[in-house]
Amino acid sequence: MEESPPRSRPPATRGREILPRVFRRNRFLFPISVVLLSIYQFAETLVPIAIGLLIDRVVGTAETESMLEYGALLVGLFIVIVVSWRLAQRLLRRVVESEAHSLRLELVARILDPRGMRRRPRIGQLLTISTQSADRAAGILGVAARAVAALVAAGVAVVALLVINPALGAAVVIATPLILGALNRAAPALTRHAGEQQTAAGWASALATDLVSGLRPLRGIGGEEMAAHRYRTQSRIALRAATRYTRINGLFTGASLTANGVLAVLVAGYGGYLALEGTITVGELIAVVGLSQFLPGPLGTLSALPRAVATARASARNVSAILGAEYLLEERRADLPPGRRDVALRDISYRSLRGLTLEARAGTLLGIVAYDPHDAEALVEILSGQVPRTGYSGEVLVGDIRFQDIDAEQARGALIVEPHSTDLFTGTIGSNVTAGRPDATGDHVDRALAASAADDVVSLHHDGLGHAVTDRGQSLSGGQRQRIALARALVAAPSALVLHDPTTAVDAVTENTIADGLVEFRHRSTPRAHTTILVTSSPTLLARCDEVIVLRDGQIDATSTHEGLVRSSEDYRKAVLR
Repeated sequence: MEESPPRSRPPATRGREILPRVFRRNRFLFPISVVLLSIYQFAETLVPIAIGLLIDRVVGTAETESMLEYGALLVGLFIVIVVSWRLAQRLLRRVVESEAHSLRLELVARILDPRGMRRRPRIGQLLTISTQSADRAAGILGVAARAVAALVAAGVAVVALLVINPALGAAVVIATPLILGALNRAAPALTRHAGEQQTAAGWASALATDLVSGLRPLRGIGGEEMAAHRYRTQSRIALRAATRYTRINGLFTGASLTANGVLAVLVAGYGGYLALEGTITVGELIAVVGLSQFLPGPLGTLSALPRAVATARASARNVSAILGAEYLLEERRADLPPGRRDVALRDISYRSLRGLTLEARAGTLLGIVAYDPHDAEALVEILSGQVPRTGYSGEVLVGDIRFQDIDAEQARGALIVEPHSTDLFTGTIGSNVTAGRPDATGDHVDRALAASAADDVVSLHHDGLGHAVTDRGQSLSGGQRQRIALARALVAAPSALVLHDPTTAVDAVTENTIADGLVEFRHRSTPRAHTTILVTSSPTLLARCDEVIVLRDGQIDATSTHEGLVRSSEDYRKAVLR
């Protein structure tokens, strides 16, 4: 049986697919909440009608029995109103919040999918879409439920007015669709401006995130003023977009309230005229006045429907842009067989690399020195498996299996790349160290901390591994972050580990400790044949390597031990000796 080709896109690819799916996923609880909310609105509409009947049939006749009956009717209506409203709101809130949570989980799963995104938005945009847009898209459930209930209330009110006086009912029947139709013509403009406002806010949030994360380097180069100027510019763009949306939203709201208010006044005024003429009774006048005061509520809800739908559609498009983003990498399905797991590059051409072929045999500690930093960066990217197959030529093999074909879970256990610039997560030192292997034993973690010299970082704080770490590890120094990131990579214990300049932010003594610890942890204290690849120019680390490969112009220039290269190559000495 032939395997189907890997999907390049997830199932949800268009904004108009998101909102119907929101309703389908809540097809059981959502209708119940709609029914309860409709009962609430129905009972509330009956209150002025019941009061009118009470006036006509009790006050006029002074019958005690009728007074008790209609009094009980009013009490019953208010009980129904209170109970149905409470149940409806609780259930509807549960439905909306559950759907928003489901959308957020989908977005997070898509963002963290190992296959990546071909066009990945900036972090601030992802944050905005995963929170605000998800909430607004799920909010369509509340909008729809209230709209149905408002329609029920308006329908009951119209029927009551038709019974009292056909002309009154006809006026409402004719005027309501005209008002809603006129307001609905503003929906496209509302959708467009809502989308522009959300997009501009997302860009401003993304830029703010970038600036905060890079604040220290900016201060170092004196770039605060330029960065502040960029943010002010984007903030003004977001402000203008928000102002445009607020302006048109205000006009829409004002027009809606005015139209509904005028209709209510006309209905009440005409009812008063009919009462003076003797066409309707005093009780019917009371009912008409009560209904005219009540009608702006449901009519306002119906009038606001185009605006709410426009906002939900704009948010759904943002959500679908993430959920439907094209995959960067192909789906991984191959199993990694047991046995030796040599890491090999075969004729790799990517960026500055030109037909590079090299091999790191299982169990070896291999050093790679690149005279051009671009070669080192390209090599690390290729080994990370995050470059699409169409982006390079050649093959990356782990245990004779193409790395990008290996199942993602197995690939993480086979080869991990720890880049030079790495982030820590909000939490504790302990949660960061065990992020890649939550089930790691205490002894394993302790040995990894010692090997990376991160035990010094832990001992500095009275709460040890429980010490709090802020966003991206900004509460720690550069050297401390680097050591904790290295400890995290060691705890994960992959078959092959690639480290790119893992000791650039530490002093010479600490670097020597790390070099010894790395050899002990990865190659002496374990029976497994671990492979470690160090992409670095540190002589301290290179001196511990079994073999060193030198790259020049994207190709192998020399292969030997560190000592042999120091003796034989002037260029190598200039590159690594300090």
